[in-house]
Amino acid sequence: MASETTSLIGKAVSDDVKRLKAYQPIAFAITFGGYFMAHFSRNCYSTVKQQLQLSAGFSPLILSAMDTTFMGTYAIGNIISGKLGDTFRPTEILSIGLFGSFGCLMLINIAIWFDFEHVSENFGNYFILFAYFLFGLFQSTGGPVGTAVMGNWFVDPDSLKNRGLIFGCWTCHQYMGDVTAALCTALVLGMGYAYWWALVIPAVANLLWAFLTLKLIPDPAEVGIMTEDVRIRQEKLAAARAQGLTVEDNGPAPISYKAALQIPMVAQYALAFGFFKLTNYVLFFWLPYFLGKNFDAVTANLIASLYSVGMMPGGIIVGVVSDLFGGRRASVIGVFMCTLIVFLAFSLKRVKILLLFPFLSCLPLWVFLLEDPIISSHLLSQLTWHPTHLLKVATNLLEPLLV
Repeated sequence: MASETTSLIGKAVSDDVKRLKAYQPIAFAITFGGYFMAHFSRNCYSTVKQQLQLSAGFSPLILSAMDTTFMGTYAIGNIISGKLGDTFRPTEILSIGLFGSFGCLMLINIAIWFDFEHVSENFGNYFILFAYFLFGLFQSTGGPVGTAVMGNWFVDPDSLKNRGLIFGCWTCHQYMGDVTAALCTALVLGMGYAYWWALVIPAVANLLWAFLTLKLIPDPAEVGIMTEDVRIRQEKLAAARAQGLTVEDNGPAPISYKAALQIPMVAQYALAFGFFKLTNYVLFFWLPYFLGKNFDAVTANLIASLYSVGMMPGGIIVGVVSDLFGGRRASVIGVFMCTLIVFLAFSLKRVKILLLFPFLSCLPLWVFLLEDPIISSHLLSQLTWHPTHLLKVATNLLEPLLV
């Protein structure tokens, strides 16, 4: 079976490779920018949480409910978006996500401008929760669909050899978006503008990038570039037409969720990544808010941005290491072990104020979560790159861990 790691073949290999590599920076930049915009708009709300409480009148409970609502629809939306990316044109799905993010942020601004929370507390609460319910769905398009488009273009031998570095750099989009959101809010508040400008600016940025994303070519076949996957698709189409069937090349054929879960290590990595997110999103949503209790709003956002800054080199380094040693699982396990050390160090420092039973309950849980991937790594083969038609469905379960 052909796979994404199969080299480009055919008579005009050199021409195809040249054209493929010429478009790669464009595909990288537009998909990078799309996910950058998603995090720019996603994190801007967290940077003005304190203002939403003090000025707009939303309670901490509602702000927390917004987080829960967003993450719930975002998780469900990832599964749906992957399938939509298989069924429809991927760049249209990405653009819809950006257009929708613009609309949701503007709905939140409408609630602020017209003071819904003080006019009617119940209406204001339900309105902003509904806006964030939709926001989670629209935000979910970037990961699975964007990663799939990247996978369509970076299939030449050089890209496959350095895929850890390429995707390590590419996944910096989310951290750069987070940092930009924090800096944007710090600039808005520092210059004395109304805090809601920190929501308007990323909303407009998402709108503009959506139009640019519509111009992106998602599949090399659309411009006549012959990759191994494209060649096999065309051969199948030619065979079907020879039998008198009327068929068109609509890109890689979609697969079922069951087939995606059967790809080696997808379920395990998805579970592991979920535990990473458990820690990440607590800080993502609430770090600026709690820092704001002890610092002014500008300083709090600047300090919070350091968290995302620190994550950027980590992804690149792990990607490079995985390229050098030819494996991905060891990198994931190593990061988990480092995380375990941090958790244990914190727990030991705070053990005097922790109840004994919760502490002893957490300890084996941490060890289990770390040991299980280690054991699995000896039993299961490395997650390999399957044909491109697997990418969208697989990455809705396993978003940025494709490095």
